[in-house]
Amino acid sequence: MIGTNALLGVSAVALGMVLTPGPNMMYLVSRSITQGRRAGAVSLAGVAVGFLLYLCAANLGLSLVFLAVPGLYLAVKLAGAGYLAWLAWKALRPGGVSVFTPQPLAPDSPRRLFSMGLLTNLLNPKIAVMYLSLIPQFIDVRAGDVLLQGFVLGSVQIAVSLAVNLAIVLAAGSIALFLARRPAWLRIQRYLMGTVLGALAVRLATEHAPATPA
Repeated sequence: MIGTNALLGVSAVALGMVLTPGPNMMYLVSRSITQGRRAGAVSLAGVAVGFLLYLCAANLGLSLVFLAVPGLYLAVKLAGAGYLAWLAWKALRPGGVSVFTPQPLAPDSPRRLFSMGLLTNLLNPKIAVMYLSLIPQFIDVRAGDVLLQGFVLGSVQIAVSLAVNLAIVLAAGSIALFLARRPAWLRIQRYLMGTVLGALAVRLATEHAPATPA
């Protein structure tokens, strides 16, 4: 049975990742502002399929690797913690351009919007690290079926990411206008997300590895 700490941990990591500006957010915001909410929603559907592909590919391989070579846990843990620390540094460093001030884009067809959303997600290094390095750290081989745990925890990440991204798509125009008039809020967002990601990085780097099966 998956523990509450694992569910909350994956939710926190997913929230911190989705709120950190990256390729997915930049594409969805750009499309929503320049072509409307419907275009943003179609693009998000492509992003969702990309999540599902990552979920299946990562878990079908990782479940076997973790059972066969449990010693890889330490390397995976340190890699994930290092990436979270890098994201925290990017969020806290001064300067940078807000994701809500994208460059204008030419209108695209629904088919292209979907395919570009899918491609953007598949080529997003944040998502690759999420499934290959971060989520597996919350899998406990003592809790039962490793494959099932991977799919459940991945589904939690997808639910959190899609909910936040849908809210961003629906409110992109209003958020862009709000932040354009209040630049101080951009700094608050960066500092808050940077602090959360940094705390998660420390936690993941210092926690003890789970016991391995006999």
